[in-house]
Amino acid sequence: MRPDWSALRARVSNRLARHFCIAPFRLQNKAPMVSFTFDDTPKSAATVGVPILDAYHARATFYVAGGLVDKPSSHWAGISADEIVELHSQGHEIACHTFSHTRTTDLDAAALAAEIEDNRRYLLALDPSIRIENFAYPYGLGSVWRKAQLGKIFHSSRGIIPGVNSGVADLQFLRATPLIDRDIDRDGVDRAFDEAVATNGWLIFYSHDVATEPSPYGCSPALLRHALEAAARLNVQILSVADALRSAGA
Repeated sequence: MRPDWSALRARVSNRLARHFCIAPFRLQNKAPMVSFTFDDTPKSAATVGVPILDAYHARATFYVAGGLVDKPSSHWAGISADEIVELHSQGHEIACHTFSHTRTTDLDAAALAAEIEDNRRYLLALDPSIRIENFAYPYGLGSVWRKAQLGKIFHSSRGIIPGVNSGVADLQFLRATPLIDRDIDRDGVDRAFDEAVATNGWLIFYSHDVATEPSPYGCSPALLRHALEAAARLNVQILSVADALRSAGA
C-alpha cells in the first residue's frame, strides 16, 4: 500500500502549527466567555440548532464553505443560501472556511488566496453587509505554512485542538472543544465550563449538525441545550467568535 503523503503532511503541519508561526495575544476579557460554532454548515444547524440558541438569546458563529451550500453530504443536507442570509439577519456570525472545503495543508499561498476570495465573493453576493472576519481550518487541520497568510486576512483562525483559550492565546490557532455526542458527554461539557471559569478563559465549542440522532460529527439537541444551560447557570457570557474577540480586546 502506498503511503498517503497528503494525509501525513496534513498531520505534521497541524502538529507544527501548534508551536510555530504563532500570533500570541493576551486576552483581556473581564469574565469567562463561551462561543458556539458550527462548521460546513448542515441545514439542521440552522433549522434545529438556532431555535435552541434563541431560547437562550445566544448568537453563534457559522463557518461556511460556499461550495457546500445546498449540497447534500453522506451525513446531512446542506444549508441553503436563503438560510445563510437569515442567520446573518438574526445576528449570527457568518465566517469563513475555504470555498471548496479543501484543507489548507493541501494549498499553496496562491491557491489559498483564491479559495478565500471565492468564498468571500460568494458570501457577499448573498448579502454585502456580511462581515467575514474569522476563519476555521477545514477538518480542523492547521497549516504551519499558511498561518501567517491567514493572519493578514482574518482576525482569527480556529482549529480543533481541545482546551480553553486563556491568558496568552494564539489567534491563528484557537483551541476548540467538540460539542459532538460521540466525543463528549454532559460531564465533559461541565468540566470544560469549570476550566473556563477557573481561568477566566474563552471556551469555544465546535459541532456540525444538530439532530436527535446526529452524525458522527454533530450534537443532539439535548447536548446543545445542556451546554447552554451550563453557561446560563455559571453566568458565562455567550458570544460569537467576533464578539468574543472584541470583548477580549483583539
